[in-house]
Amino acid sequence: MNKNDHWSERRPGLRRWGPSRDDARHAVIRTLVAEHVHLLRLGLSACLDREPDINVVADLSDGEALGPAVAALSPAVAVIDVDLPGPAGSTGVAHLRELTAECSVVMLADRGDPLGVRRALAVDPLGLLSRQAPADVLMRVVRQVAAGRRMIDPELAGTARAVEENPLTPREVEVLRIAANGATTAEIAARLSLSVKTVRNHLSSVITRTAARNRIDAIRIASERAWL
Repeated sequence: MNKNDHWSERRPGLRRWGPSRDDARHAVIRTLVAEHVHLLRLGLSACLDREPDINVVADLSDGEALGPAVAALSPAVAVIDVDLPGPAGSTGVAHLRELTAECSVVMLADRGDPLGVRRALAVDPLGLLSRQAPADVLMRVVRQVAAGRRMIDPELAGTARAVEENPLTPREVEVLRIAANGATTAEIAARLSLSVKTVRNHLSSVITRTAARNRIDAIRIASERAWL
């Protein structure tokens, strides 16, 4: 594909920003922006891309395009909205970690959303920033995480502590995580080398601990609270 091709012509929700710069010569930080709010996404991308040492290689509106974009464009930094729709967004923490293993992640969350902040922290990002942060702060954070430095907004970290701790045991989390991928009780048992009865007991305990109506409800509750 020609480097000047527009990604929007091939992948819905993924827009390519301008021609690539000579990264080796200019030490440019290749950056991907993933934000579901259209105007905010364009604003973030424009602010970052005007910096001489930052090149926004793509912007995304949902998690479906995140994997192909990371694989094809090899960004050094991914700025990701915690509420990004799709499997790579807030309900797919493990998937998001896998997709962005080769780049540094800056998660964006709202100060008034402790559950969202906790979901963002569950991704274990190098950077965590409020959506309300000034543009110059975002630019500084992008540069810092690109250099491998951790930049976590202390106010957001404090917000996350307001959320109740995970009541599930490590084994219960493991069982529920596999169940969340659609596995049956027998399949979970085979994968973990447990008896079917033991798996049923774990799932029953999970439902009780999360005050859920059933297994599906327990998965929803645990996902929303970043316990998986």
